[in-house]
Amino acid sequence: MTPSVDEKETLEIGLIGLGDMGLAYAKRMVKAGWKRVNVCDLPSRYEQLKEQLKDTGLNVLYDGYAISRRSDFIIYSVEAENIDKVVGQYGPSTKLGAIVAGQTSVKEPEIKAFEKHLPQDVHIVSCHSLHGPTVDPRGQPLVMIKHRASQEKFGIAMRVLSCLESQVVQLSYQEHDRITADTQAVTHVAFLSMGTAWKTQKQFPWETPQYVGGIENVKVHMALRIYSNKWHVYAGLAIMNPNAKSQVKQYAQSVSDLFKLMIQEKKEEFTNRVKTAGEFVFGKSNGSSREPILLSDSLLDQFSLSIVPKSKRKPNSHLSLLAMVDCWYNSGINPYEHMVCQTPLFRLWTGITEYLFCNADMLNEAINSALFDKDIRADDMEFYSASKGWAECIEIGNTVAYQKRFEDTTKFFESRFEESNKIGSAMIKTLINKTHK
Repeated sequence: MTPSVDEKETLEIGLIGLGDMGLAYAKRMVKAGWKRVNVCDLPSRYEQLKEQLKDTGLNVLYDGYAISRRSDFIIYSVEAENIDKVVGQYGPSTKLGAIVAGQTSVKEPEIKAFEKHLPQDVHIVSCHSLHGPTVDPRGQPLVMIKHRASQEKFGIAMRVLSCLESQVVQLSYQEHDRITADTQAVTHVAFLSMGTAWKTQKQFPWETPQYVGGIENVKVHMALRIYSNKWHVYAGLAIMNPNAKSQVKQYAQSVSDLFKLMIQEKKEEFTNRVKTAGEFVFGKSNGSSREPILLSDSLLDQFSLSIVPKSKRKPNSHLSLLAMVDCWYNSGINPYEHMVCQTPLFRLWTGITEYLFCNADMLNEAINSALFDKDIRADDMEFYSASKGWAECIEIGNTVAYQKRFEDTTKFFESRFEESNKIGSAMIKTLINKTHK
């Protein structure tokens, strides 16, 4: 798996698209000793990038034609919604016998674009790092897809990407899209809905007593982490993944069904539904022999933006978490089967859900609050409305509406992004290092 010195000296690598993830890949390759790393972005950025990257060891070229004609291993790192257009433009110029990969989060449109536009003598090996550009790739899942390639060419791709020091998971593109729909798409919608609900309430959650404590810290930091990134990362995964819409629709339906039972105070029906779903996901009496994903509440308490003392914490219904387990139950999904393709967000999301359901007192407190605590009813109503809105936006495939909803919420929270991202990164690092895998 280790590349030779000669290979690092002679193999030409090309990256088309130099956004956050493309640049992170390129810099990692140069750091690992690859001497011929060619990069490009839009031609209009050529002069800017030449100046910006002049002492980095990266070879900035004018456009994708220049990359395609000379590079032996090419990675398209562009938005999923633009992949067909970009590959259609540059793909026919691909060097004879080259390897072509894509770094989009949805593989079906990418693979179709490659099959449609690339010459038959080109090898297709796709990839997807299941984390964002600010997360250390070491030990994180890296999906590798050997779609149309010889073992020799696949080996080259593996050796180049070994510089990431990630945990390789080999899948088909269909398996990749199914798993990311089950994990990332629904997880993102839950956090997006929280952010929208807080924005609609004109409420900073760290200033209110029901958002104090370990679980709440994860919710707040991960929601803000999503909103501090680029909207198209999440839109493409949700709207263009053929498997995602049904999962997102079920999550919104679970929120709706549970909220209706809450406002009618149907205690027995609500409790039975929540606990039946919990037993399906976490086991009978919610006691499991597996090691917990998260550590103690006291550990998570370290990562707080809250100005409210923990002693003044109020109970929370945790509707977002109850609905997630209900969604998994109704979709027949076992989240633990997808841990091989976990993202930091999914691991944290599953962890706080597990933490709630495997603590009988905390779960009963959430159920009681959901049914009878009128102080949080307005928050739950806004979360219900937000989840419906996001689900409808994804169902009709409206990227313009998705962008507007995303950026409206981003503006509300942007003054706290820098502080939250520092704390969120520390949280992820701590949990990656200290949780059982």
